[in-house]
Parts: sequence; structure tokens; C-alpha cells
Amino acid sequence: MKVICFGPGPAFKGGISNYNTSLAKALSAFDGVSVDIVSWTQQYPGIVPRDFKDRVSQMNFLEGTQIRTHYITNYNNPLSWKATARLMADLKPQIVIFQWSIAIQGLPIGNMIRQLKKLCPCEIILDLHFVIQKEQSAIDRMFTKMGITRADTYIVHALKTFEELKTLYPGRQFHLSYDGLRSAGKETTVIKLFHPIYDLYKPDPNFDISEFKARFGLREKVILFFGFIRKYKGLHQVIEAFSHVAASRDDVSLLICGESFWNTLDPGNFMTRIKKTVFGLAKKILLRSSDDESNYKPLDLIDKFNLRDRVVVFNQFIPNEDVHKYFQVSDCVVLYYLTATPSGIESLSYNFDLPILATRVGHFPETIEEGVNGYLADETIESMSATMEKMLDQPLDRHGVAKMKASMSWHAYAEAILNR
Repeated sequence: MKVICFGPGPAFKGGISNYNTSLAKALSAFDGVSVDIVSWTQQYPGIVPRDFKDRVSQMNFLEGTQIRTHYITNYNNPLSWKATARLMADLKPQIVIFQWSIAIQGLPIGNMIRQLKKLCPCEIILDLHFVIQKEQSAIDRMFTKMGITRADTYIVHALKTFEELKTLYPGRQFHLSYDGLRSAGKETTVIKLFHPIYDLYKPDPNFDISEFKARFGLREKVILFFGFIRKYKGLHQVIEAFSHVAASRDDVSLLICGESFWNTLDPGNFMTRIKKTVFGLAKKILLRSSDDESNYKPLDLIDKFNLRDRVVVFNQFIPNEDVHKYFQVSDCVVLYYLTATPSGIESLSYNFDLPILATRVGHFPETIEEGVNGYLADETIESMSATMEKMLDQPLDRHGVAKMKASMSWHAYAEAILNR
């Protein structure tokens, strides 16, 4: 069986690239299954002022596999969309899985699916990381329908996403499957799965945790915020809540690791200035003012709350080979998001048997069992700081996290897709 995973290849930064790569590896582990990754060369309109390529990691996630990666699809070149569909059809797949993670990609993805359906009798699966986008612009709904309408099958990672899908298509009949079995009738199958536990990153048994803590001034207990710094991830809430904890105890540090999402290009570069100007105008037209992140600077709160000696910051993209260090020195991971779809950081944390502190939003109440693999906070700073205190005073047995993650493997995920 030939399977194609369409999405960003391992040359790109971020969770969707890691996800697409992990999925390809999991599928290729089955006997008789051959997998190709078909990837973007550029994922977004050229005016977006951000570098999405991973230019620092040395680790090759596909080493030792037979998976081929084809970098071909340029968002800004419609001819490449047609070439992508032809390439996929020439590979003669039985299944093509598209990663759906942002509405603006609806134009090229919808076009490629429409062409592919003419060229190939394969099953087209949309792996939905969202339906209703976090930042709801005026045209998100249009782009979403343009991109995902023609799928034969959908995958969702949370029941909330399934409800959003039904809202988007109120006249459409859906069959909800928990094991990958497709509907034999006219209903469209929606496979309810989960965000699998990442196994791309592994703990290093020889890593010296004490030395790392001493070198960077980390205290006995460490709360970790990891990943791109985006407004919806609520780092401003994390820092403010931590300030209350730091005021009452001196045994804990906050460790912040990740690059500021909209600050990856040289600000003095002429093309960067042009992109930021044009992109700023586009945001004013398409985004609500509350969703604009241009002035989002949560790290400034470290000095506001006088936390310079209690917070350690690595404000940069973390190379793949260094990721394990930050999780191994930490006691828990904090996800005080404003809104949430299934989180790659949550999945990554479980791979290191770390419990989660999260707000009671989005899918988190579905995946976090209070007192087993984490604690949930209400959407107030008081509740968030109290939940941090609870984790510090009542640390969770990591065996509870390990036990829960056993049912969220990539093997089980791929098995449902292949319907085996």
C-alpha cells in the first residue's frame, strides 16, 4: 500500500512538521506500507514576515527509514499546486493524508484535492488540527470550506473539533468512528483519535540535570513553558501567575524556551520592513484588533514583576537535538492557553513523563485527568497560581502519566488510519 503524507517536511520548524514526520514514520512501520512525504517549499503568502525553516537542527528524523520527501508545493505559485497533484497521482497512492492546521492554506489545498480527485482514485483524508481557527478573520470560514470540503474522511483529535465540523456543514451526515472503520453508507466518516505522544525526542540517560540547573541558575523545582511564543498560548498569564508563587516561596524557577513567533527575521532588512508593512495592513483588514500580536511582548513582564532572578529564558528556536534538556530539568509543563486545540507541547511533555498544568479550555478537559496526568486551572490568575502551588506541594506520580500515554501511541493512530 502506498500512503502519502502531505504537510511540512522535516526541513520546517514547528509542531505540524514534527507531526507529519512522526505520522509518516508510524505508517511506514507496517508491513507492506510505503510512505512518501510531499511537502511545501513555502507554506504561506510571501508577505508573511517570518522564517519557517529549521536552520539549526542537525538531527535527521528520517534517518534509517525508506521515506522519501518531495519539496514541491509553493503557496505563491499555483503552477506548483498542479505539479503537486500530478506528482501525488504518479505515486499511485491508496491513501493521501493532508495536514490541516491553518485556514489560509485552504486555497492551495482545496485546489490540489480537486485536481487529485480527477487523477487518482485514492482516499483523501483531512487530518484536522482545528476547524474554527483561534484567530477568526473575516475570510477564515471561506478558506476552511475551500480546503476541507472534498475530503473522503476526516480525523479529529477532540470531540470539540467534531462539533465544529458539524456546525460548518449542518446538512451533512457524519459517522463518528473510534477505531478507523469507515462508514459503508453515504455518511462521511470522522475518525476520533487523539494527538499521539511524540517519540522523535527521547530523554538522554547521560544528561547531567544538576550541572544544567547550576549553570543557568535554576532552583530545585522547575515549571516549563515550551514552544513558540504566541498570544493564544498565554505566556503573559503564566508569568503573572508565577509572580504570585515566587512571592511566597524560593524553591521554584520558571523556564521559558521558544522563539517569539513574529520576530525571526532581521528587522533592519529592507524586504523585512516591506513585508511587515504589507502584512500589518492585511491584518488590520482581516483580523480583529484583539487577535493582533504585533505588540505582544510577554517577556517584558519579567522585569515588571521583578522576576529576573527567578525566570530563565531561552528566547530562540530550540534545535531538535537539545529539546530533551529542557524537559529533563523540569517538574511539569504549563499550558495556560487562552484557547486550545490538541497541543503538540502536551504530547511532547508526556513523552518525558511530565505532568501538565493547563487552563480549563478547549480539549484540555478531555485529555487531562485531574490528579493523574496534570491539574486544570480556571481562567483567572488566582486559580492559575494556586494550581502551580498545588503541583509543587502535591507532585504527581510520573507513573500515572506513563500509564495514560500508553493508549496514545503513533502505532495505534496509524493502525486506525490504515483500518487494520
